Amino acid sequence: MDAGIVSYGAYVPRYRITPEEIGKVWGTDGTAMGQGLNVHRKSVPAPDEDTITISTEALRTALLRGAIDPQELGAIYVGSESHPYAVKPTASVVAQAVGATPNLTAADFEFACKAGTAAIQTCLGLVASGMIRYGVAIGSDTSQGAPGDALEYSASAGGAALVIGRERVIAQVHRTLSYTTDTPDFWRREGQRYPSHGGRFTGEPAYFRHVGECARRIMEEVGTTPRDYAHVVFHQPNGKFPQRIGKQLGFTDEQMRYGLVTPYIGNTYSGAALLGLANVLDRAAPGQRILVVGYGSGAGSDAFDIETTDEIARFDRSYGLPVQEYLDQGIELNYATYAKYRGKIHMGGT
Repeated sequence: MDAGIVSYGAYVPRYRITPEEIGKVWGTDGTAMGQGLNVHRKSVPAPDEDTITISTEALRTALLRGAIDPQELGAIYVGSESHPYAVKPTASVVAQAVGATPNLTAADFEFACKAGTAAIQTCLGLVASGMIRYGVAIGSDTSQGAPGDALEYSASAGGAALVIGRERVIAQVHRTLSYTTDTPDFWRREGQRYPSHGGRFTGEPAYFRHVGECARRIMEEVGTTPRDYAHVVFHQPNGKFPQRIGKQLGFTDEQMRYGLVTPYIGNTYSGAALLGLANVLDRAAPGQRILVVGYGSGAGSDAFDIETTDEIARFDRSYGLPVQEYLDQGIELNYATYAKYRGKIHMGGT
């Protein structure tokens, strides 16, 4: 495929809350819940942060790092399941905020947590066909979890932006493919404030089936085995699922080490796989192969066989924070402040 990643940027809000703090309010053992999910704490957006601001910050970092003129962007796609507006695009706001020309295509993508990886595939097609010079794929969310629900212990906020092009490529995409079925493991109807999920049904027939099939099929198509990859990144609704599927497929802890970010910031939904990839790219050397497998409930997986080039050694990361700093930093909140920031407290009246 004549296209790849030419730049990238990430952003995670600085506030954090721990499972222990959430458990205190609901009378559950938050420590045990956190250990069971392998989530030590999760990110919380400030009251003035949303999918638009997170996407904009990540993209600004990517454009500055790659010395890319925003007027040369031909497409901007924002994947999320927490777009601020039900009817009004996030992508058009982000495009204007970074100074892009109106002569571009922009749209919001939705497919649960794989909306960001679907955006990457679309940009790869447009760039490889010669229709545009640069395309932007963003995965960003301020994910929701009902008060007291298991999701509340992991649903967090953050995102990453990838600029796809054919010049000065730092990571070449050799192949991408998808595996999709009608498996309703997680959903949120129009007007419903919080999502619903199928509990344990979200595991074997949903996440593990789709991620496993997609990973096996792409390795079969490109003729690789787990030993050929320096790094692997899976979608990570918690810290346990990606470790389990990785072991089932034959990957080691070392190969999964940098792609696994959820234990430190929670599940950023559409941003999860992209943030894991950004953390890998922060550390990758030239000539390293990377497998990325996203997942979205409903259900589907997108897989990418990627290889870093010599350009990554010259890539300028002086602007913006490396992902590791987002994993390490954080201002911890109590539950009351967290509930206030996330709009979980509603006043009566009309």
